[in-house]
Amino acid sequence: MKNDLPEIAALEGLLREQRAAYLRAPYPSWDQRAAHLKALRDVLLDNRDALADAMHADFGNRAKEEILLAEFLLVKEEVDGALRHGRRWMTAQPRATNKWLLPARAKIVPQPLGVVGIIVPWNYPVLLAAGPLISALTAGNRAIVKMSELTPRTSMLFEQLIAQTFARDHIAVVNGDATLAAAFSAQPFDHLLFTGSTKVGHDVMRAAAGHLTPVTLELGGKSPAIVGPNARFDHAVDSIIAGKTLNAGQTCIAPDYVLVPRGKEQAFIERARVRMARLYPDFTHNRDYTSIISPRHFARLQRLADEAREQGAQLHALTDSMADASTRRFPLVAVTQAPDASTLMQEEIFGPLLPVVPYDSIDDAIRYVNARPRPLSLYLYEEDKAAIARVTRETIAGGMCVNETLMHLACESLPFGGVGASGMGAYHGYEGFVTFSKMKPVFTQARFNARGLIAPPYGKRVRALLALMMRH
Repeated sequence: MKNDLPEIAALEGLLREQRAAYLRAPYPSWDQRAAHLKALRDVLLDNRDALADAMHADFGNRAKEEILLAEFLLVKEEVDGALRHGRRWMTAQPRATNKWLLPARAKIVPQPLGVVGIIVPWNYPVLLAAGPLISALTAGNRAIVKMSELTPRTSMLFEQLIAQTFARDHIAVVNGDATLAAAFSAQPFDHLLFTGSTKVGHDVMRAAAGHLTPVTLELGGKSPAIVGPNARFDHAVDSIIAGKTLNAGQTCIAPDYVLVPRGKEQAFIERARVRMARLYPDFTHNRDYTSIISPRHFARLQRLADEAREQGAQLHALTDSMADASTRRFPLVAVTQAPDASTLMQEEIFGPLLPVVPYDSIDDAIRYVNARPRPLSLYLYEEDKAAIARVTRETIAGGMCVNETLMHLACESLPFGGVGASGMGAYHGYEGFVTFSKMKPVFTQARFNARGLIAPPYGKRVRALLALMMRH
């Protein structure tokens, strides 16, 4: 791609620089990879206070404790897991051969892909930059990271820290607006990972197709929470509210709507109010609740709520406070009787609005979920083992939690990714290593082998061997 814009020209030059460096040293040893991982962990953890302060300023308000728990702790655990297992992951894996190929040998040899691109969203800027980067480094790659323009302070500090820690031809961070992001998607990376909305995911995939660049798309969608007939009801409500209010619902795996047994809607709302009072006492002055990232995002949430009300939905405030545009604080609101055709029920909410939808049987709940695009996450609250098995087997989602929300993302041994409209591909743990590797199949023929027995000219011997080989 050729472009006269200085930022895009610099990006293209950076990619050429990294690819040349990769070709000079295409297969870093485990000791080198481990050193890179430790350097990344150390620079992020050593500067966590400064990064948290930058993130707080970018959001308008975001509690440092939430940032440390939801971003830095997960980064640390991901690095530590890679350090425990990475040497084994990069070892060649022997594979069996069928009897007709013996005494040949087969194996899988993991190889670094080369230079990978990572596009980072604004909602968890450190976690969603470092997480894919950890997988890429463990696999032995070089990387260019595009940060979000909606978190300018965090993005700039992250760029500075990476530049102080890594050579430019190894890991580099670029910052810029949507024009740079579009150009970034169109570069001939060896792999491109994008985290963001489904709408933008379409654009990224189209741009990457120009070079047949393989993509991992971490998108979103409407992740359901099902409160089963035999759930511990209060626990279910408490857990859902905690998951929904983390980062004020600005989380791709936040529960987007809740399915409850018909007649339990009011009980859900009442318990949710109790839970909100415990999580965020004196809500108007509470500093633990995150602000909405920008005036545009705040206005969108207000519009979703207003449109739903105009279409017949009932809005139930779960705190005594009103949404405040000046501080971009938007308290959690439960919504009942929202029409299926409303924008609230069609688009990913990505904020503190929570539709509560009644169902008559677990069959109805399963059908409701399956009638919609496949979600990034599914949360089931249920004690009956048969019901848990049914929902697990009969629904498809990027990931699932039973009697919990969000925590599958924190389990570094589990792959994280979507399915269908919620994304493709996965990273974290071994699956992240595989995503950023070429798992090369290698077949080694023995010096003495039977290959010549089936070579032309064909005749009675070959026909007899074929008859023997094809027996079933």
